[in-house]
Amino acid sequence: MSQPITVAIERHVDPSRITEATIWTQAGTDLAARRPGYLGSGFVRAGAGSDIWYMLYRFADDASLRAWETSAERRWWLESGRGFASEARVERRTGIEGWFDAPAATVLADGGEGPARPPRWKQAVSIWLGFYPTNLVMTALITLLVPGVLSLWLPLRLLVTTLLITPVMTYLVLPLVTRWLQPWLLGTRRR
Repeated sequence: MSQPITVAIERHVDPSRITEATIWTQAGTDLAARRPGYLGSGFVRAGAGSDIWYMLYRFADDASLRAWETSAERRWWLESGRGFASEARVERRTGIEGWFDAPAATVLADGGEGPARPPRWKQAVSIWLGFYPTNLVMTALITLLVPGVLSLWLPLRLLVTTLLITPVMTYLVLPLVTRWLQPWLLGTRRR
């Protein structure tokens, strides 16, 4: 079974062209969002004075990721940003950790480090914020729609509910929660 793949990219962006780079980045996100298998994306700048930007995008599987990465739209988009943005590093990650990882720490011009993975407690809070309401709604729906489910042996009932909740969490809830909480997770502010 194929897993979702998160791609983390570190780019150097010309600081004199931040407005253009921001519009360019959003255009790339909009293009990717139309592709089958797209699960989400985002970007943060390493700091106000830094030329380093971290970008993440996630696809449902290797085939949909490869289709995006080899598409004519993406080639056009990359070419249109060549004058002010260049890739420094690209990493691919699978599994839930990929949602929280930023690219490996990078030494900045001021001697500081770029953003790292959020602390485990922030990851736990993010997962809980998605899991609790999803579990509550799914349990209520299953109880209403499947008569007698409460009389099932507890391990069997949990097997059924977790089989239903896991894909919803993986493909819908976790991408949304991490996108909404990205500034908090990575310690940045929304524009």
